[in-house]
Amino acid sequence: MFHRITGSHNERHTADPANSELKVKELREALGPLTGRSLRYCTDACLRRYLEARNWNVGKAKIMLEESLEWRAAYRPEDLRWCDVSKDAETGKLFRADFHDRHGRTVLIMTPGKQNLTAMDDHLKLVVYSFENAIFHLPEGQEQMVWLIDFTGWSLYCVPLKASKDFMNTLQNHYPERLAMCFLYNPPRIFHTTFKIAKYFMDAKTFEKIKFVYPKDEESVELMKTYFDAKNLPAEFGGEATLKYDHEEYSRQMAEDDVKLAAYWALET
Repeated sequence: MFHRITGSHNERHTADPANSELKVKELREALGPLTGRSLRYCTDACLRRYLEARNWNVGKAKIMLEESLEWRAAYRPEDLRWCDVSKDAETGKLFRADFHDRHGRTVLIMTPGKQNLTAMDDHLKLVVYSFENAIFHLPEGQEQMVWLIDFTGWSLYCVPLKASKDFMNTLQNHYPERLAMCFLYNPPRIFHTTFKIAKYFMDAKTFEKIKFVYPKDEESVELMKTYFDAKNLPAEFGGEATLKYDHEEYSRQMAEDDVKLAAYWALET
């Protein structure tokens, strides 16, 4: 079931370093003994993300994290492989960029206008696979990724509402505090109508991370510059680089990543 989380961003706060460590310890104790992949998933950094998502309320963070562990046990995102999503990804509608933002964070590029949706379950698999891969490529000390969304070819019918809700539900409930910023580049005016509907499925914090960028709007362009070097940023997003998606080459990269991810999640027997 999709949940809308209410409340303003101003109601949230961050704990001081000393108190945050106590909260992490308290949450770990509340969770009780963990084994297998659940134990590997629940690092201190992971617990901090769930605490932050629930305003450092240990009880609420525990419920959220336990629901994620149940979801991961059933959905098994760590077992998804490129062969499971390659067909859905062949248009280049969602892929990990070969550049990072100024903080070294992984960048995911989405082009809804290249949607080739045949089954919503397949689309969600690609989203989850891409999240897991992006997280795996985060440099040490970085917890969040950045999204760039290109609206070339977009129409109201590119992505069904249910697919959008499933996307946001998965992000907010099972990948909390993984989004640093999402840039919607040059969306058509009609998209604002769709966005007004979609925002009701976002929590307040996620909503504040979504920024509209227009080439003729100096303020939004300057915001992009604080995140990206123009030499790395593709022209589709106002930069100087050339954006290419070679499905064959990308498939080779993902196959290599699959081997590394499988090794990471493998459990000693």
